Amino acid sequence: MDFDRQVPLEGCFNFRDLGAYVTADGRRIRSRRLFRADGPHALTAADELALASLGLVTIIDLRTPEEAEERGGYDAVVPDVTVHSLPLVDVLPEHSDLDRWVDPAIVAARYRTMLDGASAAIAEVLAILSEPSAHPAVFHCSAGKDRTGILAALVLGLLDVPDETIVADYALSGAAMTKLIAHLHERHPDSSAVLEQIAPAMVAAEPETMTRLLAGIRADFGSLEAYAATLGVPEASSALRAALLTR
Repeated sequence: MDFDRQVPLEGCFNFRDLGAYVTADGRRIRSRRLFRADGPHALTAADELALASLGLVTIIDLRTPEEAEERGGYDAVVPDVTVHSLPLVDVLPEHSDLDRWVDPAIVAARYRTMLDGASAAIAEVLAILSEPSAHPAVFHCSAGKDRTGILAALVLGLLDVPDETIVADYALSGAAMTKLIAHLHERHPDSSAVLEQIAPAMVAAEPETMTRLLAGIRADFGSLEAYAATLGVPEASSALRAALLTR
């Protein structure tokens, strides 16, 4: 039976387990150790129980401070957790610019710009996740697709998960974004016009986007391991594998 990686929650829509992915050498990511997610949009009492059952000890918040202040964090309902605020961008793109966030070449270029501008934050995230005691952990942004997708690709790649799996994991966010948009329409009916404007960019999770990003990193650095070394975390790949992989 296929591994069910979606964590079913009522108040967020893209919370899923990165476990069970198989690496190139046949090892497997441990389940219920590392999660990727969107933000806590409208958590319910049932969600609190579900999140508590995960036993999270680390939350990595990739959102801007303004997003976190406006929308709150998982730590409001998850007890005894350490939160690391490590924004990947300083400001979010303007709504008027989002109509261009559907072309894979443009989106991949924007992702690369995020990477290049957030080297210190990414290095710290990799260092945190390399510690076995940091797990179970979740990293998240607001939608769980772009910033979270970039970081998930890096972590999976450093774990030696094949590109086709990384790309497929990225593409899973498309369906989740459709659910998120429906939720936002229900919660903010007066903002329907804005939501319609940004919806195409929100649901765009084209496989080509992630394929381009990974190829670009390797073209410039030779490998993801070499890229991590330039960030000052040369042991990230081996440490992540020791913390998260099993045979």
